[in-house]
Amino acid sequence: MKTMNVSVVTPDGKVFDGDVEMVSVKTINGGLGILPNHIPLVTPLTIGAVRIKKGSDITLVAVTGGLMEVRGDQVSILAESAELPSDIDISRARAAKERAERRLEQAIKDDIDFKRAEMALKRAINRLDVAERK
Repeated sequence: MKTMNVSVVTPDGKVFDGDVEMVSVKTINGGLGILPNHIPLVTPLTIGAVRIKKGSDITLVAVTGGLMEVRGDQVSILAESAELPSDIDISRARAAKERAERRLEQAIKDDIDFKRAEMALKRAINRLDVAERK
């Protein structure tokens, strides 16, 4: 089967780089699957798991926003942050989720920083979801 190169890069460096058959992402407009020879595209990403498929192997990457650019058989994901399941400390992720839930409760009561608390909770849930599905 035809492949394309996919790279996931953060300000801290490259998280993933390889030739794959398909990549699925979560954009601000919904889910999107990219196969080789996809039309050129640039789209913003939301918090979610990037699903990278090669043969029967599936690699998940927890991504916190960013951009995806598709050009020819090259897919570049420039993410604010990205982690492979093996790099996620599950106990720290659970603690972050609990903190975010408390912060969200407080934000609702005090009517402050609701959006920030909500985004922290989404990031924590995404990291846990990716880490626990490995």
